[in-house]
Amino acid sequence: MMGFGTGMMGNWGYNAFGWLSMLLIWVLLIVGIIALIQYISSSSKDQTKSNTPLEMLKERYAKGEIDKNEFEDKKRDLI
Repeated sequence: MMGFGTGMMGNWGYNAFGWLSMLLIWVLLIVGIIALIQYISSSSKDQTKSNTPLEMLKERYAKGEIDKNEFEDKKRDLI
């Protein structure tokens, strides 16, 4: 005798759903890992991005570390 949900078609239906759900879990896991790696690598690139010497000079002038004459002299040296 066959119980509820058993039999040839019943077992095949559950197995197919099981494989599909397992495949979906693996795909989501792999996509999540790839997204995490891309996020980490992009954030580390932003932190290590170095400014050009002219940008650093402009920052120093904006902070008031150097005056206008010194800024212009150093700017001419860089260009």
